[in-house]
Amino acid sequence: MREILGRRRRLLFRRNGKPALLGAALTCATEWNWPVLPGVGTAPAGGRGRRCACPDAECAVPGAHPFDPGLLAASTDERMVRWWWTNRPTAPVLLATGGRAPCAVSLPAVAGARALVELDRMGMRLGPVVATPTRWSLLVAPYSLEQLGELLHAKDWVPSSLRFHGEGGYLLLPPSEAGTGQVSWERAPLPGSARPWLPDVVAVVDALVQASTSAPDGGSRLAY
Repeated sequence: MREILGRRRRLLFRRNGKPALLGAALTCATEWNWPVLPGVGTAPAGGRGRRCACPDAECAVPGAHPFDPGLLAASTDERMVRWWWTNRPTAPVLLATGGRAPCAVSLPAVAGARALVELDRMGMRLGPVVATPTRWSLLVAPYSLEQLGELLHAKDWVPSSLRFHGEGGYLLLPPSEAGTGQVSWERAPLPGSARPWLPDVVAVVDALVQASTSAPDGGSRLAY
């Protein structure tokens, strides 16, 4: 088992002769036109493992947020992306969500796993799904804050476990690693494909609400 895990980590670190994080950032920026920027990353914390590299000793999302540069610097420019990850080859890859870039709907990891089972059973077509040890994120087509507000206003109820990553937000992408652990594709974009297809947020939220309220005991399948 240790040998298999070690081999997987080596594959995560290097793909196609280049560091995997640089390769992933370039794919997002230049092939898919997704604006990215490096996350703050982590730093050694003495005998306590690793901490966030930002100045906040109590950082709630260690390593998994923008710091320097800030979120507004997110870019699809190949030279900029190469410069960032050449200087910081282990920096997490952050997607700046919204605008023309993908948005996302996320759930706690356990609820996310249940949701995918239910959505598959319902025949719901999904786009890429990002998994971390704590949350799973379903990528969706771009939406505005106004569209999201109208969507939520029209619903009598939505699972409280849902979070929305839209304009002004960001999302950690594979194969990053932050304080909460390794990030991976639970549903990966097709290899060599063009810009990944993304479902509409309304369809995804409708399906999640239906999946959540279909528990036989009347409870929610998407609870924490």
